[in-house]
Amino acid sequence: MNIFDDDDAFVGTPKSNYFSIAKTANQNIVEMELEKMLRRFAVAEKMLEERGLDEEHEQLIKATVIDKEIDDRVNSLFIELVGNIVTQCE
Repeated sequence: MNIFDDDDAFVGTPKSNYFSIAKTANQNIVEMELEKMLRRFAVAEKMLEERGLDEEHEQLIKATVIDKEIDDRVNSLFIELVGNIVTQCE
């Protein structure tokens, strides 16, 4: 018996785990959590604009196509989304 089946939440990437969970979880919860995450990004963008940093932010986004720290942050966000969704679906 293989304890690391394809359905195991600990196999794969945070991104692939999110999409697997998002397909099977309560869609109202998935939508609510995604909306909360997008709201956080909107607040962060507004703060950058108010401080005159929005152009610098856009330049950094374009310049950091491969950046381990950014990749780690993206993975953390996927993990956070999965955790928030799973805890509400139980």
